[in-house]
Formats: sequence, C-alpha cells, structure tokens
Amino acid sequence: MEIKPEIAERIAKLEEKFRNSGQDLGSYLDGLLYDKYLTYWDYINIDTLLSLQKTLTHFPDEKIFISYHQITELYFKLIIHEQKQIIEAKNEDGAFYIEKFHRLNRYFRILTDSFDVMIKGMDRKQFLKFRMALLPASGFQSAQFRMIEIYSTPLENLVPFETRENFSAENGFEELLENIYWKRGGIDFKSGEKTLTLKQFEDRYIESFLKLAREVEGKTLYQIYLDLPEEIKNNSGLINAMRNFDVYVNINWPLMHIGAAYRYLNKDNKTIKATGGTNWKEFLPPGFQKNSFFPNLWSEEEFKEWGKEWVENKFNTEKTA
Repeated sequence: MEIKPEIAERIAKLEEKFRNSGQDLGSYLDGLLYDKYLTYWDYINIDTLLSLQKTLTHFPDEKIFISYHQITELYFKLIIHEQKQIIEAKNEDGAFYIEKFHRLNRYFRILTDSFDVMIKGMDRKQFLKFRMALLPASGFQSAQFRMIEIYSTPLENLVPFETRENFSAENGFEELLENIYWKRGGIDFKSGEKTLTLKQFEDRYIESFLKLAREVEGKTLYQIYLDLPEEIKNNSGLINAMRNFDVYVNINWPLMHIGAAYRYLNKDNKTIKATGGTNWKEFLPPGFQKNSFFPNLWSEEEFKEWGKEWVENKFNTEKTA
C-alpha cells in the first residue's frame, strides 16, 4: 500500500521525536495498535468523580452542600493554574496579562453567580440538622482560597486593615502569617482561644503557606504588575481587569457567603454559630477587612466605601424581587 506523502512526513517527525527515548518508533506504534480507544468516561474519570460525594447524614440536601463545595474547589484549582502561568511568564506583552485576568475573573464570576445554589438551593431545616454532623469542618478551611490570596499579593496586604500600616515585608513571613486577617475568624471571642477549626487548619497547612509565601517572594501578581514596563502597567484594560479581580475575590465572594450565613444562621435576631464556630459576622464583611490585592489601583475614597455599593445594590434588588 502506497503511503501518502503527508503520512510519510509525520512518520519521519515521529521517528525524530522518539529517537532519544530508548525505544524505536515501531515499539510506540505497537503500543498505539494495542491500546484501547479512549472514552469520555475514562478520560474524565467520571466514575471516580461521581463517587466522591460521600454524605454523612440521610438528609437529601447534604448532597447539594458537598457537591457545590467540591465544584468550588475545582474552580479554585483552575484559578491557581492561571496565577501560576502569570508568575512563571517571561517577557509577555499586555495582551497576555489582560487575557489571564479575564480568565481569573470569569472563574470568580461563575462562582459568584452560582452561589444561589447555596443561598436558595437548600432546605434551611435540613441544613441546620446535617451541619451538626460536619463539626468542626468549615469552608474557612479552604487551603486553596488562602493560596489564591498568597499568589495574589504580599502577606503584609493581608493583615487586618486597622493594623496594616504597622506591617511590612521586614516583619518576616512567620509574623505576617501569624497576624493574617482570616485567623480572626477562628478565635473564640469569649475565651480568646483558637477554635479547633483553626487549630486543625494551622496544623495541616501553615507550613505549606509559609513555603508558598517564600516561593512567590517578590513575584506575586501585584509585584509582577508593579515591575511591568510603564506602557503595559498603564494599560486601562489591564487595570480594569485587575480591579475587577480584586472586587470579585475581596468583595463579591465574601458577601455571597454573608448572604448564605444570614439565610441559614440568622433567625429572630439571634445568630447561630457557623460550622467550626467561625465568627462569620466579624470575619466575612469586606467593609471590616478592606482587603485589596492591588492597593495602589484604588483611591482612599474607594477604600472608605469598600463593599458598600455592592451591599446596597444587592439588598435593594432583593427587596424589589
């Protein structure tokens, strides 16, 4: 049988590719000949994926709760995947950075828009019962979200707002991480002690966070932006994309969680503790934290109003809905 020229050309390229692998092309062709056809379910590992929703109670809506959190963690994985590409990039133009931030914003927009699954998609009575089987686990313990923060900005930008001016890189990673804003969410206000939720989280991940902070020293997304050539750094498309990312992560995302907390954990002006005992009323409101990955992209007046416009629009919309 005559071999078409285009096929012969591909064979020659394959021979060149595998020449230094220790096997000849014929061996690889045998593997291709004997290999099974790839299927969608094998490639995506569907059976494994769909077996991971292992609920702890008999309440049907727990399936929604665990599935949505797993979906969220997969999106966090994609976000980190994009952040790493930005950090590892060399001599890219403005279009590269704009596209990457558009991807980051797209993932967080999808997460934010889909949070109605958590806010409106579960029966409150079921939630308040099955949540007791989850103690002391909490969404507070999402290590990937903390990694997104560390990839985005230096640790000194993640200490509580009222003391932020007292911290700088000179404090060192250990001290900065010890004073990071989210630890407040795991402190029992009455005793001043760390909750078991926080202790577990620190035991499991604090060394990983320290290692990551050292790895990205001087090359977080914010620092990469500051080091860009002026013509790229002043690009309005890039600035807007970065500001949007800041809003999605540090305003929209925590406020969606507040909406869920008020629906499930507020009743008759009484507050029910979140799973793990986290202080969600003190920990989640962006107006308290005033966290920003890219502080020089915002004015002082914008920081004063941090998150307020979103809250007003959200609650006005709900009143008229």
